[in-house]
Amino acid sequence: MESIVIQKPKEIRLSERAIPEPGPGEILIKVMASGICGTDIHIFNGEYLGAYPVIPGHEFSGIVVSTGNLVKRFKTGERVAVEPNIACDNCVHCLNNRQNFCLNWQAIGVTLPGGMEQYVSVPEKAVFSIGDLPFDQGAFVEPLACVVHGVERARLRLADQVAIFGAGPIGDLILQMLRLQGAARITVVESNPGRAELARELGADLVFNRLEDLQPNMYDVVIDATGVIPLMNRAIDFVRSGGTVLLFGVPPSGKNLEMEAFKIFQKGLTLLSSYTSVRNSFQAVNLLQTGQIKVEPLISHRLPLKEMPEAIDLIERHDPKVKKIIMLPNG
Repeated sequence: MESIVIQKPKEIRLSERAIPEPGPGEILIKVMASGICGTDIHIFNGEYLGAYPVIPGHEFSGIVVSTGNLVKRFKTGERVAVEPNIACDNCVHCLNNRQNFCLNWQAIGVTLPGGMEQYVSVPEKAVFSIGDLPFDQGAFVEPLACVVHGVERARLRLADQVAIFGAGPIGDLILQMLRLQGAARITVVESNPGRAELARELGADLVFNRLEDLQPNMYDVVIDATGVIPLMNRAIDFVRSGGTVLLFGVPPSGKNLEMEAFKIFQKGLTLLSSYTSVRNSFQAVNLLQTGQIKVEPLISHRLPLKEMPEAIDLIERHDPKVKKIIMLPNG
């Protein structure tokens, strides 16, 4: 089978390897759709957790091909997606329902082989059904689950005014979730004209192309969906006194924020981050199945696995036409 391997930072290649045999408690999945995430770009650039070489891809869906002899819940032919974070279920965090901070954490596509290959073997506990959900949409379950968790953490109130920095795929998912949660006015800041236009189509009330167009001290909640340090630094300037800042985007590791401490103190702000998700996958599946969250407009490219290097280049060049890129390992 074909696999994409990141050998080391900035070095990626298509390789051939044997189709894995599932272990006793594992499921072999034929990968039908695998989304490129900002985290994959960070891994490619050497800015994230995990070791090399690594087969990336943690946002994917596919078909059960075979199962180990201890697998009880799944049969061949079922359509499934994967919760990539593997918790031990027995450390101090897991036993306090904080599985996303597991001390023995592993992750498919980060520390374990991921979905940027034609077949991947994963633990049964990581697999769940997507029913008749199209595979492209199934590849959005993981990022949407993370968004559900983040928006829950922000504790949005009815009729809040919210500003979102960034209208990439994550920013657009957050935008739609905020609308469902009852935000009165949602303002998006996005410099990429293609992404700015899509944010308007998805329901943003106002779209600006630079931070300077935002009114300071205005918003009940400010959410950064970029992970860009200079933008994250500015979030406290636009949230109202007593408001909430949610730092959702994935920044590069080893970089520091620079925020004015006295301003945070004086405004009485709540500063939050959001790390992956906590058992939010079925919420995400339900939102996609009912059509309350729309992801088809977010997909700009569907590419064969061999074009993964070109896909990364498209993303890093900030091409206005690029939104979400879905890789199709099996055509």
